[in-house]
Amino acid sequence: MKKESFLYRCTAYLFLAVTFTAGTSNSLYSQGRNAGSSEPVSISVDFNKKKGPMKPIWAFFGYDEPNYTYMKDGKKLLTEISKLSRVPVNVRVHSLLVTGSGEAALKWGSTNAYTEDAKGNPVYNWRIIDSIFDTFIARGMKPIAQVGFMPEALSTKPQPYRHHWTPDAKYNEIFTGWAYPPKDYVKFAKLVNEWVKHSVARYGRTEVESWYWELWNEPNIDYWKGTTEEYLKLYDYTADAIKRALPTAKVGGPEVTGPGWEDAAVFLKAFLDHVTKGKNYVTGKTGSPVDLITFHAKGSPTLVNGMVQMNVGRQMRDIDAGFKILSDYPTLKHLPIIIGESDPEGCAACSEDFSPQNAYRNGTMYSSYTAASFARKYEMADDRKVNLLGAVTWAFEFEDQPWFRGFRDLATNGVDKPVLNVFRMFGMMQGNRADVKQDLAYDFRTFRDSSVRGAKPDINAIAARDDRSATVMVWNYHDNNDLTIPASPVTINMGGLPDGKVQLHHYRIDQKFSNSYEAWKKMGSPKNPSAHQVAELEKAGQLELYTSPEWITVKNGKAEMKMELPRQGVSFLKYSW
Repeated sequence: MKKESFLYRCTAYLFLAVTFTAGTSNSLYSQGRNAGSSEPVSISVDFNKKKGPMKPIWAFFGYDEPNYTYMKDGKKLLTEISKLSRVPVNVRVHSLLVTGSGEAALKWGSTNAYTEDAKGNPVYNWRIIDSIFDTFIARGMKPIAQVGFMPEALSTKPQPYRHHWTPDAKYNEIFTGWAYPPKDYVKFAKLVNEWVKHSVARYGRTEVESWYWELWNEPNIDYWKGTTEEYLKLYDYTADAIKRALPTAKVGGPEVTGPGWEDAAVFLKAFLDHVTKGKNYVTGKTGSPVDLITFHAKGSPTLVNGMVQMNVGRQMRDIDAGFKILSDYPTLKHLPIIIGESDPEGCAACSEDFSPQNAYRNGTMYSSYTAASFARKYEMADDRKVNLLGAVTWAFEFEDQPWFRGFRDLATNGVDKPVLNVFRMFGMMQGNRADVKQDLAYDFRTFRDSSVRGAKPDINAIAARDDRSATVMVWNYHDNNDLTIPASPVTINMGGLPDGKVQLHHYRIDQKFSNSYEAWKKMGSPKNPSAHQVAELEKAGQLELYTSPEWITVKNGKAEMKMELPRQGVSFLKYSW
């Protein structure tokens, strides 16, 4: 398959969203400005009607810069992420086989796992990889072990190798010698085989059996400078090397960009055809080992007359396209799917300074977007009858950067952003998903096909129940980030609760609650907050109760909650007994 030019992909997919100027999109802008009413909204939740397990698909995170993992703020954030989940959190990082000193930088990481001596003999060094994986394992987390990228000594075009990218640079400057195929597939396979054997020796067979292994990242664009066939060949060598070291290891791919785009769909189908009926480059037999399927999905924010406008439907259509493609392969559709990067747009390290359409990241728009989009991922997987295991939020932290610079991250200088509190909410949802009905137009199909651009916002909910608790997450989302619109009156009618006394905890993310960014702005946006201010910001970054806990009386299984929910706000109700 001939790949499209990277310039096209950047324009159409990664992050270079079109910025509309005044007068060019007045109708769209007007529609956004009018998209706000305070009409009452009614939501019904029936905890007796089960829709399927509340799988922790949200417990997956990833980032470009692996060397941030063991730095001060990296360790702090990983600890907080691990504590918000009852199940092990999965972490995916790039550049685990890249040659270098381990210096951390934007869009760069290295481990020096493989070099060669003067005679061309392999030299393996697992010290930095061990530091990364040790940090995960110590917190009960599971690495998604990404096999990539190409060590300098094995690259078919090693120079230039180390890049020094900044947010004001062109994105394609990152693609250097690490993006090329190996000059020796056998040596690369030996490297992978030794890595897996080392992992088993260090962490134990049972532990490594619980990981997922994958090859590369977005090979349908310039992350892979080879052909499709060269990727498939490398996959066969990689999968064979992993399985020889640990036959019970789980391996998959291909981590293509959004399957809603033609080149990604073609690449994904080529991969699926190869692993099911292609000739294996190593064994000569038909097919290749595959235990999971991976692809990416991104939205596409723009700037409309100075206002950020998201495009959540774009991301949902990418996801659905991937689900549809996999559902056409009967022997594979049961396999777990990991959406390896699932985000509002395509460049976490592109800051707000040079990409103003990314101004959604610090505030509550990122959190409401996350709540609404994750809820629909469950429904789309149900609709296509596929096995969605997880969706990786490609956001972490950027060490020693200016406060709230506008990266797509979960924390800044050790202070949690509002979006992380959505995952704290998801972490309290257990058991089975419950039936939710509401009186607005945004079911998952409308949400997917049209995004949220109409006169009304998407005020909706996801709910779950286990033996001891029932939970409801409610959001007020719109693609237009207009926070001047009045809060909406919301009534939630619940059925299926146990009669008698139950305790209610009501949490909130909005402009006043669980919002370190607003707290920082109220301080005057200090560039160097004092120790006292940092302590206040850390407190503001935690998930806050909207009201004091209270005991309520349930009769005939029913309860009602009325609230005012601001635009881009998220409320979380937890009933315990």
